[in-house]
Amino acid sequence: MRTLVVVRSLKMGGMERVAVNLADAFAEAGYESHLLSLREVARPLAPERDDVHVHRLNLRWWSRLTGIGLLLELLARLVLNPLMKRSLFIGTGVMGGWVFRRWLRRVERYHGRFDRIVFRGIGTFELVWSFRDERARYVLENIFHQGRRTARRRAQSRLLFHGRHLVAVSRGVAESAERAQAAWGFEPRSLEVIPNPCPIDGIRRAMREAEADLPDAPYLVNVARLVPAKDHALLLRAYARSGVSLPLVLVGDGQERDHLEALARELGIAERVVFAGQRANPYPWMRHARLFVLSSRFEGMGIVLFEALACGTPVLSVDCPGGIREILKGELEDCITPHSVDGLAEGIRRAVARDKPPIEEAWLDDFRPARVAQAFIDSGQSVESA
Repeated sequence: MRTLVVVRSLKMGGMERVAVNLADAFAEAGYESHLLSLREVARPLAPERDDVHVHRLNLRWWSRLTGIGLLLELLARLVLNPLMKRSLFIGTGVMGGWVFRRWLRRVERYHGRFDRIVFRGIGTFELVWSFRDERARYVLENIFHQGRRTARRRAQSRLLFHGRHLVAVSRGVAESAERAQAAWGFEPRSLEVIPNPCPIDGIRRAMREAEADLPDAPYLVNVARLVPAKDHALLLRAYARSGVSLPLVLVGDGQERDHLEALARELGIAERVVFAGQRANPYPWMRHARLFVLSSRFEGMGIVLFEALACGTPVLSVDCPGGIREILKGELEDCITPHSVDGLAEGIRRAVARDKPPIEEAWLDDFRPARVAQAFIDSGQSVESA
């Protein structure tokens, strides 16, 4: 069996890291695994396993080089996008799909035919939307925000989702896709749920690496991009209200950093909040924390929760749409707190007051790489045999 994981880029980010993890999972399961990035970045993420074949295709450059691709992109920029916002991909994805198919044929002549092709994230779908193949699975990483029913949404969703094999990373994402399907008028070929893989062994090796500036004393930690969707403002307000004296460490960077630093000063907690910035290896920060806290407005899967659990660190999450309840289930439901300042503050106080609980290996079983890899290989079989 031969697999290909396709991702928009290999920049530092949660979705990109999961794409790498899935490529590693296929290799670990014994398949010939390939990983393709459609954009160049300065410091790309890399698979842990040496037997993953990594490819790079500068899709935009090759599409423009055809001449037709450049013309379609200009028409989309100058005509279509001003009339229908967020429609640039309609022009660029026409030749993007054609270039990708040509690349695929060339690589398959050398390596052999791929049995499963997995596209991760809507941003990746957009780049190659004209490509269609029964082997392809399109992974929905996050919940659908429906908004108004507009002609733009209907047209765009039919290009991206109609007639395709869709895979949601959680039941929450799948349910939001079903609601969007009814509202926006598209019909997927299939829709199933396959969670993200958790590379437990790799995480546990990485978490033992030395980090010179780790705090010496116990602390709370959050690992996420500093963007509105992660709602660090709620976390800072809840932390201030909790009265907990342990420092709060924010690992990540993003557009909200200046605003959050100002808010920490306003709340009088600046001396106890550490902005650690983006880290190539966040796992030592998770391992040494007393508690991992998630404050997001929504989470497609919430991979940082099972990453923290794999590091042996207790977790606490606000109740938000998406997939956190597929990780925090059974006895872990006690780790979910109301999505409010008071609710999260009380959850922090309660979690810190308890002894640090042991982490059960069984909590991670659903996300083990071999199980997830096999689910992708088996996906859609009933549809394909019909």
